[in-house]
Amino acid sequence: MMTKEQLREAGLFDARVPRYTSYPTAPHFSADIGAEDFSRWLSRLRPGSGISLYVHIPFCRRLCWYCACRTQGVKNDRPVKAYLDLLLREIDMVRQHVPEGVRLQRLHWGGGTPTILGADDIRRLAGAITERFPFAEEAEFSVEIDPNEIDAARLDALAEAGMNRASIGIQDFDPLIQEAIGRPQGFAVTRQAAEGLRARGIHSLNADIVYGLPHQTPERMARTVRQLLELDPDRIAMYGYAHVPWMAKRQVMIPEEALPGSEQRLALFELASGMFEEAGFLPIGIDHFARPGDGLATALRDRTLRRNFQGYTDDQAAALIGIGASSVSRLPEGYAQNAAATAAWQQRVGAGELATSRGHAFSTEDRLRARIIEELMCFFEVDFAGLEAAFGEMPASVTADRDRAVSRFAPFVRFDGSVLAIDPEVVRPLARLVAFIFDTYGPGGGGHSRAI
Repeated sequence: MMTKEQLREAGLFDARVPRYTSYPTAPHFSADIGAEDFSRWLSRLRPGSGISLYVHIPFCRRLCWYCACRTQGVKNDRPVKAYLDLLLREIDMVRQHVPEGVRLQRLHWGGGTPTILGADDIRRLAGAITERFPFAEEAEFSVEIDPNEIDAARLDALAEAGMNRASIGIQDFDPLIQEAIGRPQGFAVTRQAAEGLRARGIHSLNADIVYGLPHQTPERMARTVRQLLELDPDRIAMYGYAHVPWMAKRQVMIPEEALPGSEQRLALFELASGMFEEAGFLPIGIDHFARPGDGLATALRDRTLRRNFQGYTDDQAAALIGIGASSVSRLPEGYAQNAAATAAWQQRVGAGELATSRGHAFSTEDRLRARIIEELMCFFEVDFAGLEAAFGEMPASVTADRDRAVSRFAPFVRFDGSVLAIDPEVVRPLARLVAFIFDTYGPGGGGHSRAI
């Protein structure tokens, strides 16, 4: 196992690198890609193929101070209903460009707070989607649930609409930490939401927690993990808090002096990871955990695990289409992102136009490097013989980066003539740093979260 001194020398405690939910990462998208590119890419999808759809609901009743997502607070439902009307128009426009016969393999509602929608609006949105994009057999429909913003009527509507996986945001159950991040959410209300989901036959449950929050200590983290395990989730995502107040202005409310340092963050991560594994969860990638029978665990065993903007996934669809303000689509030709500001997105969709404002068209080298980075993030190793079979002879720049990774992180990164691999004892701390070596675009503007 690497010592703290070795991790420090490797740059782990100082580095800020992407989480690599895409390659290239979003800061490198450009305005050269617009609505015409997006519509053309949609039209090239294979008729009858499976697609995934992500729907972004950017509204919250309250704005959590730790959050760096594209969200806005609302005091009543009028902005939400106006936004929903335009979501339905955008869904219609996208459908016009997609070939016949496509089927929906994955549907995910994210936010913001998707459950800010009332029961009737949930039915309206779900019905509009499935009327235009029918579910494929064994499709997965997941929704991010805020336990503070859910009730029996909305749970009934989601169940009737076919939701079969729920994701509950927790962050931390400690009252002092919740106060410091502006996210009051008691264990009792969270357990009530989980029980309400299971009572309606929704047994696949994800839970998210965050390490690196203000006032977190090993004792508080252990207590939160024990409470989380009482909910008996199938999957757990444990993200490192990204303190970026220059990007997310609300984070100025976070008391910086109460934030744990890098070495403390690593200790919190390792503590929680050990507790999850002791409880029977398998580690998935750098920050997920799953029960052995969960789809993520199966994908890891089958080497079909993938990584996208929602994190780790077993989704094999060739296209992920984003709907709503700031949503990102990933198509075989590249990325296309909608206007990030809700007002700009509303103006475009209201005028009857696709809202694509920027993106990136893949080069051959992009595809190769994206594959390398995704395999490092998913499996912590890359089979270069397999890459050459798929892409042809490796460019000299790629082999140089491979050699540089081995040189910089030896003896914890090795190349045996075919496979580049990170030592199993240090894979999660080092994976993003190793992946970054293969990133020709660099960090981009605005900075990134800590590597640990």
